Amino acid sequence: MSAQIIRAILLALLTACIALPVGVFVAQWAGWTVFCCGLALQMAFHFRNFARLDRWSKSPVVDSSLEGEGAWDGIFGRLYRHEKDLRQQIADRDAEIVRIIAAIQALNDGVVLLDLGNQIVFCNTMAETQLGIALRTDKGQPIVNLVRQPEFISYLGQEDFTRPLILRFDRKEDHVLSILVIPYAGNRRLMQVKDVTQTDRLDRMRRDFVANVSHELRTPLTVLSGFLETLQEIEVDPSTQEHYLALMTEQAKRMESIVQDLLTLSSIESAPPPTNDVVDMASLIDKLRRDAEALSAGRHTIVVESDGLGDVRGNEPELVSAFGNLVANAVRYTPTGGTVRIIWKASPSGAEFAVEDTGIGIDAKHIPRLTERFYRVDRGRSRDAGGTGLGLAIVKHSLNRHQAQLEVKSSLGKGSRFAALFPASRVTGL
Repeated sequence: MSAQIIRAILLALLTACIALPVGVFVAQWAGWTVFCCGLALQMAFHFRNFARLDRWSKSPVVDSSLEGEGAWDGIFGRLYRHEKDLRQQIADRDAEIVRIIAAIQALNDGVVLLDLGNQIVFCNTMAETQLGIALRTDKGQPIVNLVRQPEFISYLGQEDFTRPLILRFDRKEDHVLSILVIPYAGNRRLMQVKDVTQTDRLDRMRRDFVANVSHELRTPLTVLSGFLETLQEIEVDPSTQEHYLALMTEQAKRMESIVQDLLTLSSIESAPPPTNDVVDMASLIDKLRRDAEALSAGRHTIVVESDGLGDVRGNEPELVSAFGNLVANAVRYTPTGGTVRIIWKASPSGAEFAVEDTGIGIDAKHIPRLTERFYRVDRGRSRDAGGTGLGLAIVKHSLNRHQAQLEVKSSLGKGSRFAALFPASRVTGL
């Protein structure tokens, strides 16, 4: 039996003990009156505390002033402590939920929580950007109503989530997502969304690179193989044989150029960051002029525009290779009688090395892809000019390693301008 009940019984007995003598020595009705008044007082006391408890239960708050009297003091004390502990637990849980949501928001991957009906329960900001949805307005909506790609709808409908879905969006050029659905908590699904656009682009570039290398090497190898079979099976006169050998030598040199450019590109990509050696630009410009004149063999006018001020910090062999490719391309693609300008300008805000020509020019649609490996505007003309299709890729990688940018401007039939723009941090000697 609880202490409160024992206390109530004792108070009732005490009231009876007081009422009994009054009823015996005064009057019976007086004894009953005393007894009833005692019980009434006890009931009023308990009813008052019960009313306070009833009001508090309708709007519970953590209030240290919540106190009772007598036996009720212990009850109110326990309720206060229980409510305080419960609210602390709720606050801790809410704080943990906030931290979890913050962690999910910080992920580089999109996260979408779905119920069994594939309705959106929650998603992070990255998922909103990737899928074009908004949690504020789309919560509770079936995700298939918002992401309407047929392959995505089929993926969710088949419920085979052993492999991720590679999803390409028509509305976003070259936008590729990897979507993996992970069932959890019985009737819930977590959808992980990864942006694999860059990985997909690199895979495509790798496939194109292998195909292009195979194609570029197959042509000279076919020529060499054909001439070798001809010389082995048929007797030819010395002049024809000499002609065949000259063509074979030309194709062998072409393969050698391709391999050399591939090795150069590979060494640039795998090399450590370039040094900060001072590159004497006046000397380098003079060397480029002499190389251009030798390659031109008097067919072009070579002009140098430089005030001789400023040098560049970096790896000289890489810069020689990059600038040399730009000059060689200008000479190769400029008709006889044209002009090639080699320009150097330096200032405290940065420097510019540019090569301008009056050549055939490039259609604007080709300019964004010029630095891709083996990309050619005109394959036949490029081969005739002696190019390997790797020169501008070498230029791009070399400049990137020096925090420089390649700027291309060109007009069909009017010529082209290729400029390497260096930041102020790479310029010295002013």
